[in-house]
Amino acid sequence: MPVDEVLRHFKSSPGLGLRIDQVEARQAEFGPNILRIHPPAVPFMIFLKQFRSPVVYLLIGAAVLALLLAEQVEAVAIFAVLVINALIGFFTELRAVRSMEALRAMASRSVVVRRDGEVFSVPAEDLVPGDIVILDAGDVLSADMRLIEAHNLACDESSLTGESLPVEKTSDPVAQNTLLAERSCMIFKGCAVVRGTGEAIVTATGMSTELGAITKLVDESKPERSPLEYQLSKLSRDLIWLTIIVAITVAFIGVLSARDTVLMVKSAIALAVAAIPEGLPIVATLALARSMLRMARRNALIEHLSAVQTLGSTTVVLTDKTGTLTENRMHVDRIFVYSGEYSFDREAQIFRSDSETLNKVEYHPLFPVLRNAVLCNNAVLASSDHPASGDPMEIALLESAKAVNINRSELLTQLPEIGEIAFDVETRMMATVHQNADEIIFAVKGAPEAVFDCISEIWQRDRAVRFDNHQEQRWHRAADTLAGQGLRLLAIAGKSASSARENPYRNLTLYGLIGFQDPPRTDIASAISDARRAGIRTIMVTGDHAATAKHISQVVGLADQHAAVLTGGELKPLDSISPDEKDELRKMSIFSRVTPEQKLALIKLHQETGDVVAMTGDGVNDAPALRKADIGIAMGIRGTQVAREAADMVLRDDSFATIIDAIREGRIILTNIRRFATYLLSCNLSEVLVVGLAIAVGLPLPLLPLQILFLNLVTDVF
Repeated sequence: MPVDEVLRHFKSSPGLGLRIDQVEARQAEFGPNILRIHPPAVPFMIFLKQFRSPVVYLLIGAAVLALLLAEQVEAVAIFAVLVINALIGFFTELRAVRSMEALRAMASRSVVVRRDGEVFSVPAEDLVPGDIVILDAGDVLSADMRLIEAHNLACDESSLTGESLPVEKTSDPVAQNTLLAERSCMIFKGCAVVRGTGEAIVTATGMSTELGAITKLVDESKPERSPLEYQLSKLSRDLIWLTIIVAITVAFIGVLSARDTVLMVKSAIALAVAAIPEGLPIVATLALARSMLRMARRNALIEHLSAVQTLGSTTVVLTDKTGTLTENRMHVDRIFVYSGEYSFDREAQIFRSDSETLNKVEYHPLFPVLRNAVLCNNAVLASSDHPASGDPMEIALLESAKAVNINRSELLTQLPEIGEIAFDVETRMMATVHQNADEIIFAVKGAPEAVFDCISEIWQRDRAVRFDNHQEQRWHRAADTLAGQGLRLLAIAGKSASSARENPYRNLTLYGLIGFQDPPRTDIASAISDARRAGIRTIMVTGDHAATAKHISQVVGLADQHAAVLTGGELKPLDSISPDEKDELRKMSIFSRVTPEQKLALIKLHQETGDVVAMTGDGVNDAPALRKADIGIAMGIRGTQVAREAADMVLRDDSFATIIDAIREGRIILTNIRRFATYLLSCNLSEVLVVGLAIAVGLPLPLLPLQILFLNLVTDVF
C-alpha cells in the first residue's frame, strides 16, 4: 500500500501521530507489546515431577499394600526412601532451572514516538498499531513497522532471515507476495537499524509481529523425549514386568503349598522391594547434575538435565551459518586492482600478494582504492569511549585502511566533505563530494555491475587508462571469480571535477574491487573435524546466499568443492517426495535460503530414520527448529531471547567447539549411568535370588522388606 493509504488505515498522521485517547483505546484492544514469556518454574511442580516414574509407582503400590496389611514400619520406610530420592532430585533440578531463568531477564527498551504532535520516549511495551516511531542508527526495533520516510536507512535482519548483510530500506511499496527478506519498505521487531534515519508507522505489536509468528511456531513444536528418558523408562517397564511375574510365581507356589495368604503377600512385597533399584532414578539425576555443573564451567548452560545425555547420543548437528559458523562481522578479504590481487591478513594487519607484503600503501595502486573507500563512508570505528557504529561493510573498510595508516579524520582534514549523495536502491551506489584546493573530488562506491556502467577509465598505478571492451571483460571476470568464492563485492571509483553540481556517476575512474567476507570462527574447522571423528554429521542450514554458504562450508571443512547446495526454493515438502528422494535429501550437507518451517522439516527428515538431531542457532528464525530438535543449542552472546527460550542448552562463549566438549561429556555420562545401572541391578538380583529361592524351598523369609530397604538405602541411594 502507498504510505498515505497506510496512514488512513491506521487513522494516524506523520506530523501529529496518534492522540492519547487513541493510544489508550488501542492498548486496551491490542494489549501490551510483548511476546508470550514462559512462566517461571513452580518448585512444587518440580518436586512432583520426581515421582513420575514406573519404579516409583510400583514402590508406592507396595507401600499402600503394606499399610493395608498393618505393616506401618515397612510402609513408612518405603515412603521415606522415595522422599529422600525426590528431595535430592528436586534440589538438583531446581538449581539447574534457576540458573537458566537468570538468562531470561529481558531488558526493557524505550522508543521515541510522536503523539499529539510531541516527540517523547515511551516504554516499548506501550507501543500500539498506528504509533509514529522516529528511527536512528543503533535502534533495536520493538515492533513491525512500515516506513514513512527513510534516509540512507539500512537494517540488520540477520537474526530474522539469516541474511548477514544489512538490508537497504525505502518507503516505496512492494508487491504483496514479496518474500520477507525482500520487503524493503518494512522493518521488523527484534532487528536493528545499522545506518541512517527515518520514521515509521507501527503495523503490528506483540505476538502479531513476524517475530511473534515464529514464537508461535516454537510453542507448537513439541520436543522429543530424550534417549535417556526412553532407555530408563524401558528398563523400568522391564523391571516391573519381571517383578510382577516373580510375585505371581511366588503366590502360585504358595497356593500350591497351602501357605498363609498374608505371608505370601508380604513375600511379594519383599520381592518387589528387592527387585526394584530405588537408587536408579537418583543415579541418573546425580550423574547428569554433576555433568551439568562441569559443563557450566566450560561455558555450556543446560536447561534440562536429560539434555546432557541427549548430546552424547547425537548423530546429526544441523547448524546455522551466520554467527554460529561465522563471526557475523564483515571483514575485507581481498582487493583487486589493475596490477593484480591483494589479500588482507587480519591477524598481521597487512596486505599480501604473490610478490609483496604491504603495511603502507602510499604511492601504491591500493592507496586510491582505500582512500576513496574511507572518504565515501559514514561509519565510526570503536574507541575507548564508544563501540563501532554504522554499516558493517563500512566499518570493515575503515579497519583495513587503518591497518595501512589511512585515517578518515586525517583525510577529511585534507579533503573536507562538502556534500553526500546517499545510497539509492535504484542506482545501487553512494558518493561523497570533497574539496581539494581548487578542484572537486567525488568518491564513489557501489555494486560492481552498477559502477562498471559509469566507468570511462581505470587507474593504473600513476595514471588513468581507457576502460575498453577488453578491460571491461577482465574486470567482470574478476568480479565473477571473487563472487564465486563467497565474497560480497564493492567497486570503488571516483573522479575530479570543476563543480560539485556535476553528475557524480558520470565518466568515473575505476580504482578497484573490494571483496568482503563474514569470516568463519577460528575454532570451527577443528570442531567439525572432531565431530566427524566422533561419527557426527554436521549439516549447514542457513538463510544466506547459496554461494556464500558453499564457500564457508569449504573453508571450515564441512564439505568439499563438489558438494551441491540446495536452496529453500528447490526444497519440496516432505509429504510430496518419494522415499528415494528423502534418502538423497539426507545426504545433502548444505541448505541455503531456508525458512523456519523448512528447518523443522529437515529435523523431522533425520529423526524419521532414528538419528538424534542437535540444532544450533542464534536468531529468532532458528527458534522453532531449536525446540523441535532432540537437543536445541542457542548462542548466549549473539543469541536472541527467543532462541534462548527455545533451546535445551545455551553456549556462553558461542563456540562450536563447546558443543563437542558437551557431546564428549554426554557420552561419558551415558557410560557412567550404564555402569551404575549394572551395579544396582546386580545388588538387587542377589536379593531377589535369596528371597525367591527361600520361598521356593519353603524356608522362612531370610530378608524382611524393611531389611531390604535398609540395604538398598545404604548400597543404592547413599
